[in-house]
Amino acid sequence: MRKIYLPLLSILFICSQLFAQNDPNAKKVLESVSAKVKGLKGISANFTIKSVSAKGKDNGTKTGTIAIKGQKHLLKQGKNEIICDGINIYNYDGAKTITKSLLEESNQTLSPQNLLSNFYDKDFNYKLVSSAGNFHIIEMTPIDRRKSFQKVNVYIDKSKSIITKAKVLDKSNNTLEFVLSNLNTGANLPDASFQFVRSKYPKDAEILD
Repeated sequence: MRKIYLPLLSILFICSQLFAQNDPNAKKVLESVSAKVKGLKGISANFTIKSVSAKGKDNGTKTGTIAIKGQKHLLKQGKNEIICDGINIYNYDGAKTITKSLLEESNQTLSPQNLLSNFYDKDFNYKLVSSAGNFHIIEMTPIDRRKSFQKVNVYIDKSKSIITKAKVLDKSNNTLEFVLSNLNTGANLPDASFQFVRSKYPKDAEILD
C-alpha cells in the first residue's frame, strides 16, 4: 500500500521552491503547479495504477480514491486505508494490522508536507521533455542512484496546472502508471473525514507504533 501511496501523493502535490540547477522551462511549469496547489482548500480524486513489465506484459490494475485538505489526507484502495489527521498517520493493511506514526517522522518520505515544499529539488534532476498537446511532460531522475527507480515522467494538464498522470520506470524497466480522474480541486472536505475512529476497524486489528 505504501508503494502506491507515496507516488500517488507526488502526482497531486509536486511543487517547488527551486534551488537546484535544472531546466528553467520545467521550473516555470512546476512553479505554476505549486501556486495552484497551495491555493486549493481541498482535493478529491479517483486513481488508477497500472503495472506493466519490461516485456510489455500487463500485470494488473488497481483503483482507489484520495482526498486531501491541508496537512490531512485519506487514501483508500480496496480494504487498505491511509489516514492522516494532521498529527498522526494510520496505515491499515486491510486485515489485522494498523501502523501508527507521527506526521513529523515522515520528513524523509514523500509526505504532503515535503511535497508542498522543495522535495524534488533535493532529490531529483528534472527537465521539460514535451509541451505538445494538452500536457507538459517533465522527466525527473533521482539524484541518489540508490533509489529503486530510474525516472518519473509527470504529466501536467495545461488548462488546470495540475499533475494528473505519472509514469515510474524502475531499475528492472518495469513501469507503473498512475492516473487521476474525477479530480475535484474545490472539494468540501469536513475535518471529521480525516479522523481515525478505532471502532470502524476489526476488533482484533493490532495497532503498531
